[in-house]
Amino acid sequence: MTARVGERDAPAHGVLGQPKGLYYLAATEAWERFSYYGMTALVVLYMVNQLLLPGHVENIAGFTRFRGVLERVFGPMSTQALASQIFGLYSGFVYFTPVLGGWIADRLIGQRNAVVAGAVLMSAGHLAMAFDRSFLLALALLVLGSGFLKGNISAQVGGLYSVDDEANRVRGYTVFSMGINVGAVLGPLVCGLLAQLYGWHTGFGAAALFIVIGLVTYLVGYRHLPSRVDRATSVSRKLTAGEWRRIGAICAVLAIVVFHATSYFQSFNTAAIWTQDHVALDLGGFRIPVPWFNAVDPVFSILAVPGVFAVWRWQAGARRGVEPGDLEKIGMGAWLVASGNLILVAAILAFGNDRLSPLWPFLYFAMMGVSFLFYWPVTLALVSRAAPAPVNATMMGWRSSPCSSRAISWAASAGSMNGCRPRCSGACTPPLRRQAAWRCSCSAERLRAVSGTTASC
Repeated sequence: MTARVGERDAPAHGVLGQPKGLYYLAATEAWERFSYYGMTALVVLYMVNQLLLPGHVENIAGFTRFRGVLERVFGPMSTQALASQIFGLYSGFVYFTPVLGGWIADRLIGQRNAVVAGAVLMSAGHLAMAFDRSFLLALALLVLGSGFLKGNISAQVGGLYSVDDEANRVRGYTVFSMGINVGAVLGPLVCGLLAQLYGWHTGFGAAALFIVIGLVTYLVGYRHLPSRVDRATSVSRKLTAGEWRRIGAICAVLAIVVFHATSYFQSFNTAAIWTQDHVALDLGGFRIPVPWFNAVDPVFSILAVPGVFAVWRWQAGARRGVEPGDLEKIGMGAWLVASGNLILVAAILAFGNDRLSPLWPFLYFAMMGVSFLFYWPVTLALVSRAAPAPVNATMMGWRSSPCSSRAISWAASAGSMNGCRPRCSGACTPPLRRQAAWRCSCSAERLRAVSGTTASC
């Protein structure tokens, strides 16, 4: 029997008094985030250092027409600018398509079926990433899969709690975000190292394996998840005027979060390229893989959870038992993101912009990790609590920042190029394999030195 809107099954409680289903959802999300963040930490570096260079770019099915469309809109682009534009569009649609995935789940197939479909599509996308020719197809499959999975699995977390259990709901989403962070730590570490030692496609293959493990985990915990909502009841009911006002308020909050997300997600794009080009990564006989810095962010998101809870409790004690509101917490996170970027500005002003200590990007990514706790779980809990039942999963898709917040990344990268358009006449060696850097035979209007060798601009 399916549950009616607003009703909840009595959840079986597990560790720390939270429903057992929470831990299956958190584990599934951990495996999915392992694959997502592992792939995301590699993809811009992969495009800049190999895929978009002569000898590879010609092999991508449909890429000539695709690039032509982009350059008709944005003008001629360098290799780095093109890579950043592709990343901006890809990550933007990854965070936009959950709106459609949530709508389909709310009205047609249910959240559990949507999550399974999303995991299958993402598995196919990661496998397609192993071949140059299917690169654009791989991105399309990943976008579609993420659309079905992201908003719906997050909405299921909210479905484990009663509407008035706000405190446990926020803590449940914080546990869920810890699952995200565990996967986000392991993804860049494992995929980054495998890509450095054995090639890019080995790193992408590891991402494919772990999304499959995530799918198996979800199916094992299937019976502990909230029952499917009665779609006939939910679809036939029209939204009230009050519910439309709540939707408007949620959209206003998400519009504010766009600015936060625009800066935060540069850590996978322009910050990664800047780290590769301007940080001294060699320590003894070992070169730090650039994707490893992306693991610092989630490590600090995990380590900072007790401290953040303590701060909220302290603030509640100073306010007669009232914690800071959701908007205030989100605002605190925005200040932390700004502070992280100012750390890099201060380092460049003090020590120049070449061969900087790895300490500076480490501090930058650490600050991004702490800011995550004031931004992501708080926004999830707010939308899950406030969104009307007939469109709850759809609104949980909206809670992810729109694609405009990622597409801006292209402008940042394109501006840094100053019109440098590399023309490589020689092939690049496989990634690192214990060497100091990629080695290319390139000619360009202006070349940059990377660890003593020349590389594409």
